[in-house]
Amino acid sequence: MRKALFAAAVFGLLAMAYVSSAMGQAAPIRKKRVAIFDFDYATVHGGVTAIFGQEVDIGKGISDLLVKYLVKDGSYSVIERKAMDKILAEQNFSNSDRANPNSAAKIGKLLGVDAIIVGSITQFGNDTKNTGVGGGGGGFGGFGLGGFKHSKSKAIVAVDARIVDIDTGEILAVAEGKGESSRESTSLTGGGGNWHGFGAGAVDFGSSDFQNTIIGEAVKAAVETMSTEVIAGKEKLVARTITVEGMVAAVDGGQVILNVGAKAGVKVGDQLSVERVSKEIKDPATGKVLRRMSTPIGLVKVTDVDDVSSVCSVVSGTGFKTGDAVKTKTQ
Repeated sequence: MRKALFAAAVFGLLAMAYVSSAMGQAAPIRKKRVAIFDFDYATVHGGVTAIFGQEVDIGKGISDLLVKYLVKDGSYSVIERKAMDKILAEQNFSNSDRANPNSAAKIGKLLGVDAIIVGSITQFGNDTKNTGVGGGGGGFGGFGLGGFKHSKSKAIVAVDARIVDIDTGEILAVAEGKGESSRESTSLTGGGGNWHGFGAGAVDFGSSDFQNTIIGEAVKAAVETMSTEVIAGKEKLVARTITVEGMVAAVDGGQVILNVGAKAGVKVGDQLSVERVSKEIKDPATGKVLRRMSTPIGLVKVTDVDDVSSVCSVVSGTGFKTGDAVKTKTQ
């Protein structure tokens, strides 16, 4: 009997502790949302063709590899490339602008992210400065597709990234990474594996075959180091809370058009409550509106957005009219 009472008491204490913990547990904080732009590689552009034998967008390759590491870590919520490419195309955002924090911040607002990550590739080649080479290496440390005539060399890659506040254009944090291959070779694209090149001017920098090459080793090491520093910088980001208020501009069949768009913080997928003002409470002394009493009409979901307007489908409710108020709070 005594043992039974003791067990019951222990169980009760554990239950109380569990309930207390659950009640005091804070609501989960959402991950900071970021968009990663293709890295700028203007400073090393001339040597890239010499290495691969054709034009290759290594900026996209570095960006994709960084996305892979950040998604794997889970510290950030990373915007999908398709969504980003759509906005970039609509805004005619050129590759030459992708390392410009002020230009990129504008796109970040349209994407509804907390910050953007822009970066540059500052070194992409080898550690040899001699000119006794074959191929078209020229002034790129002497490394070309044809390889060295007389010497072997290690591959070296250096990258840097900047986390940018989309409201102010301020650089919140910086990250750097430099990688060097553990092996030497007369060809940066050789070294092992079954890598046979690339297609359509792109290289999958995350593939094991590419990472088995000399240059692939250096890329992997550089981006891993940089991603660690990017992850460490997440505490400097502030999750944006956006309250959007607007009005129904038109109702066309099953679509509801609003007079607010991306500039106000609206993005595709947002849901907004629609309300109809039934009464205005005014200050008897000044006539100033103190409060508007409203009645909920329904819920709409944004399907398309431009700078100053958005198109919504109806989630619930009927009888929407021009002039109805809409409101959403997004975090």
